Amino acid sequence: MTAREGRLYVVGLGPGDAGFLTHDASAALEEAEDIIGYAPYVARVPERPGQTRLASDNRVELDRAREALSRAAAGRIVAVVSGGDPGVFAMASAVFEAVEGEPAWRDLDIRVLPGISAMQAAAARLGAPLGHDFCVISLSDNLKPWDVIAARLEYAARGDFVLALYNPASRARPHRIHDAFGILRGLLAPETVVIFAKSVGRAEENIFVTRLDEADPTQVDMSTLVIVGARGTRVIARAAATPFVYTSRKGP
Repeated sequence: MTAREGRLYVVGLGPGDAGFLTHDASAALEEAEDIIGYAPYVARVPERPGQTRLASDNRVELDRAREALSRAAAGRIVAVVSGGDPGVFAMASAVFEAVEGEPAWRDLDIRVLPGISAMQAAAARLGAPLGHDFCVISLSDNLKPWDVIAARLEYAARGDFVLALYNPASRARPHRIHDAFGILRGLLAPETVVIFAKSVGRAEENIFVTRLDEADPTQVDMSTLVIVGARGTRVIARAAATPFVYTSRKGP
């Protein structure tokens, strides 16, 4: 009897609400025999009889990827899950880092299924703040030096890009968002649009639009996506609702 060929799905769950989940992602989660991921993400996947669930800490991405690949190599149908999109500061990079280090895994059937990212969901709530050129930067210095992050922030600000800032603050590094705002306030106009989008797609969702000189970084935590506008970013005020925000395709 020929051994069954395994498969690894790298699945993006979107930012929270099940309505953000794509059809392909739902089908992969239904097919999978093993669900592997960071515990809060695994908890978002509906349980199915006979399906194995392996939840782990957020700091063991590479170990998680190796476990998923090992199971796929043994003939299992595996789904490793990420919030948002798996290719945006998430599990797809860890999976391919593991594949690069182990030639035996390079011919596995690996399928990356995209998800709606937090920045896309937040932008859609407001209108089109990412409607022109933008940069996405993680403020986490766990895997790269802060000097590198600071330089990227400076170059992006000088280039007049809209910025989407991921991983802005945590209990271990609450000061990094303050450091980032210090850099940006030295380079951008005081009236630059700033958006704090907290827990988009979840019950506690809260989106706040302000100016760079009035923004309070103490409001930011790891569930917050921060968007900093460019010179062409505009706010359309509304009487009884969150304003619309868009970035002009024509620039400033």
